[in-house]
Amino acid sequence: MDQTDFELDVVIPVFNEEDVLPELRKRLTAALDKASTRWRAILVDDGSDDRSREMIQQWGQEDSRIILVELSRNFGHQSAITAGISFASGQAVAVLDADLQDPPELLDEMMAAWRKGAEIVVARRRTRAETGWRRLAFGFFHLFLERFGSLPSSANTGVFGLMDRRVAQHFQRLSERHRFFPGLRDWLGFHRQEVLYDREERAAGTPKQSLRRLISYALDSIFSFSYQPLRMMTCLGLVIALAGFLLAGYFITKRLLGIEIADTGFTTLVTLILVLGGFNLIGLGLVGEYVGRIYDEVKNRPFFIVRATHGFASDEGSVSIRSGEEPRK
Repeated sequence: MDQTDFELDVVIPVFNEEDVLPELRKRLTAALDKASTRWRAILVDDGSDDRSREMIQQWGQEDSRIILVELSRNFGHQSAITAGISFASGQAVAVLDADLQDPPELLDEMMAAWRKGAEIVVARRRTRAETGWRRLAFGFFHLFLERFGSLPSSANTGVFGLMDRRVAQHFQRLSERHRFFPGLRDWLGFHRQEVLYDREERAAGTPKQSLRRLISYALDSIFSFSYQPLRMMTCLGLVIALAGFLLAGYFITKRLLGIEIADTGFTTLVTLILVLGGFNLIGLGLVGEYVGRIYDEVKNRPFFIVRATHGFASDEGSVSIRSGEEPRK
């Protein structure tokens, strides 16, 4: 089938999702077949060490619309999405997580909005099913992003959404390594429309994003699209400096007036040193985060390396110019 025959490519990053993949295939196929959409699913295996890769490859033999892209190792969720988009060639490109917290049935509504002229369709969460520390962490993250990020429209949205093919081509030109997909998608502009939904529990298995990775993802979203942390430290430094000048003026005035100054003591001195030293280290840490990202950019390493692809016709499939090598089909 010629690449222009596909109306929709669905990019799905996969990492150790063998428990949920059968339900994903069932719901995705049912939803898109019901919508009468000419579709193809591009599942990107991000270095899984369970049976995910073998299952997807088997399904591709049973259904030519299911494509497998194997990465050489685990490059991370955002790089896997970038890899899938680089292989997409449909008139529209959707991104969907494999865990089914985002319902594939919503793709029909997104396609309807796209056919009416929307170039980017974003799914915004009304509610989410997480509980405990994950719910608190996500709530704090989106609140912080909305207040201090330069792209507040990214709040309460994730990777779930749809882009026109032209938008996806522009997305591939974005070269930063520390990628926050919702922010990059918003940065592109274009005519945007939102659909609301309630985020569900995982269909099966356990969350694959560890606390460390979630924190890293949050930092990427903040440092990639906002200078507010640096400005906040500048403002804090000005406030502390002003307080220091006022305090110095107070003591100088008392000395000139001959008013006795009580001994402030060792404890006060140590406390001031620790507080000011802590603020200095925080400031250095923030600067280091930005400098570290500059260092990663100038190394210019590829986002991902493709080990092999399964299911593409011999004349189909492309690869990012930064992927490092042409894939083996």
